[in-house]
Amino acid sequence: MVAMTLKEIIEKCSKLGVYERRYVTDDYDGLVFYNRELDKWNKIFTAILGPSIKPAGVKPTKDDLRLTKDYGGINDNQTLFKKGFDDATVIAMFWPWQDGVHATLKMVSLKR
Repeated sequence: MVAMTLKEIIEKCSKLGVYERRYVTDDYDGLVFYNRELDKWNKIFTAILGPSIKPAGVKPTKDDLRLTKDYGGINDNQTLFKKGFDDATVIAMFWPWQDGVHATLKMVSLKR
């Protein structure tokens, strides 16, 4: 199965509120969204990438830390999704802000 592009994944979220677009490339995408829609973001990403491999509230494994190291890492209160495709592995991280209002989404497509 060929990976969806990051742009295609974001298009699936087009009805959700985005506070700020941070960066967009073919292999790396980041934005800030509103926590009030976190359940909707989770539902879309679960449909595309499967259940999170590290849900919020769970301590990250050494593999989780290694996988995310180059992209800011992953902490206990953050969520990590990962799915392998024929041509790439896509990872997505939800990072809730301390303000309780916003969360950062970082997505990376790692070519094989």
